[in-house]
Amino acid sequence: MVKDDGFHVLGRQEALRLLAKVPVGRVVYTRRALPAVLPVNFCLDEDSSVLLHTSAGSDLVRAIDGAVVAFEADEFQAATRSGWSVVVTGRATVVTDPAEHERLTRTGPDSWMNERDGVFVRIESEMVTGRELTGTTAALG
Repeated sequence: MVKDDGFHVLGRQEALRLLAKVPVGRVVYTRRALPAVLPVNFCLDEDSSVLLHTSAGSDLVRAIDGAVVAFEADEFQAATRSGWSVVVTGRATVVTDPAEHERLTRTGPDSWMNERDGVFVRIESEMVTGRELTGTTAALG
């Protein structure tokens, strides 16, 4: 018999469905040979890639364009000890095609930063992993 510990691995489609529900996640990348994490607003595109909208001259764009990065978002309820976490891993690229940029201007995420030279960054969803905690009814201890 398998013990139900309230934890289970999410399939790709369920992980992407949960990811699409939240507006903020974290980009995990390398800056000066060290790990870096930056919270950003985002949305998922039609092909399940993660889209960011930021300034073309930002340190983030310079660090991640062409690099493999991770993107993580989650939602947890401490009171019920429940929630989920999803990680997307893939290559990040600045969208340079004018038609694609125009489409994303209409459908992609708005930047929360005040910028004039906005670019969209696409993180391909090459690998999608997720975990869900269904909570416990009694305190552990």
